[in-house]
Amino acid sequence: MRNGLLLIALFGISGIGELGAEEKYKAKVLTKTGEFTSGIEGPAADNQGNVYAVNFGAQGTIGFVDGEGKGKLAHRLPEDSVGNGIRFDKRGNMFIADYPKHNVLRVDAKSGKLTVFAHEPKMNQPNDLAIDAKGNLYASDPNWGASTGQIWRISSQGAVTRLAADMGTTNGIEVSPDGKKLYVNESVQRNVWQFDLSKNGEISNKQLLRKFDDFGFDGMRCDVKGNLYITRHGKGTVVILNPEGVLLQEIDVLGKHPTNLAFGGSDGKTVFVTEAEKTRIVTFRVEHAGATWSKNYAN
Repeated sequence: MRNGLLLIALFGISGIGELGAEEKYKAKVLTKTGEFTSGIEGPAADNQGNVYAVNFGAQGTIGFVDGEGKGKLAHRLPEDSVGNGIRFDKRGNMFIADYPKHNVLRVDAKSGKLTVFAHEPKMNQPNDLAIDAKGNLYASDPNWGASTGQIWRISSQGAVTRLAADMGTTNGIEVSPDGKKLYVNESVQRNVWQFDLSKNGEISNKQLLRKFDDFGFDGMRCDVKGNLYITRHGKGTVVILNPEGVLLQEIDVLGKHPTNLAFGGSDGKTVFVTEAEKTRIVTFRVEHAGATWSKNYAN
């Protein structure tokens, strides 16, 4: 709480321990219901409390929301394109998964020009995106009708490589802070997988990190301690797992259908969650900054 009267003590494992004089892990509403469509996704945040998310006012758009919750149109995507996951690289270039057109789009940080960065017709639909320290992107690629999925790498130069096929319904995807693990969840099968990730962006040694018995998954992000934040679609929560898969915390996000999340704010410790049931963004404060958060660029 902002009056500084309350100290919250949590589990004390994997870096989530004694908290400061501020209420954390409790969601509050940032934007009004209805400003985004039910396709609200993304999101990507900067260090000023601003956040970008897709489908602002209409499908095929990207909205910009400031720290006070005021939104405006930032980009209109090409005809028939619809965005899903968003990530920024270290130079501030924005990448958007365009699922109907099997593209990854790029918005140049300096000019604002939007181009097709990568196109792969063998994709079902590029869905969520992760990024490593070299600027390589990783895309989940679900086939919802068949309950199957794939994983793709898109190099910093736009070259597309399929890393895995014959998976379940791949959705959330993230790289560990040390760059040595790639996490992917399967929404229908309720599995969270981890792979070893090589310096060349190859994956191996697939292992089950955790399986859940109910509800689905959507987007995922890591904090700097390696804890994995996962949206629980249908349950209306974000769960936090430590690197060993132990559940540390579960946060109610004030709506049943959280789609994705991002770390931002002046210290990287504000989590922004896109929530589709009430078509809005909610936020909560956490103890540790996001793994890719930086003072110099959006996340």
